[in-house]
Amino acid sequence: MNIAVFCSAADLDARYTAPAREFAELIGRGGHTLVWGGSESGLMKVMADGVQENGGRLVGVSVEFLAARARKNADEMVVTRDLAERKAQLLARADAVVIMVGGTGTLDEATEILELKKHGIHDKPVVLLNTAGFYDGLKAQFQRMEDEGFLPLPLTALVFFAEDGLGAMAYLEESAGLR
Repeated sequence: MNIAVFCSAADLDARYTAPAREFAELIGRGGHTLVWGGSESGLMKVMADGVQENGGRLVGVSVEFLAARARKNADEMVVTRDLAERKAQLLARADAVVIMVGGTGTLDEATEILELKKHGIHDKPVVLLNTAGFYDGLKAQFQRMEDEGFLPLPLTALVFFAEDGLGAMAYLEESAGLR
């Protein structure tokens, strides 16, 4: 399975890096491919290292203004003109999407992925990996959107909230018919 992971390129503390490393190991040991932003820093690097060290493949999708920070030993690296093209390439190359902790860029990617799913542009499974309760507030906001009629379909049809990497992987493999 090609799993697109959207996450931070920032250097973060162990409460975020340790669960990311665990999830990366699951991707690699499962023989899956990480499709990610291609960065050699922060959580993106943690994910790439963990996947590669455990036998998985790496497909990076960087953007011209960040290409100097791209991982040199990825199995494949695509460089796009802009962030919009990058998001489109990440989604196009993925069988499933996992949104991990991140800043405004990750939030932008998450909402676009969900909006496209809402409109039937894709039907790929989407997981919000809620490490250390990072997305509790967003989950509450999404629930309010559903409760007050802002979502045309149930929240559970758009996104699965996983508390850890094992839960995320179980959901993805079940969605892909691998369990």
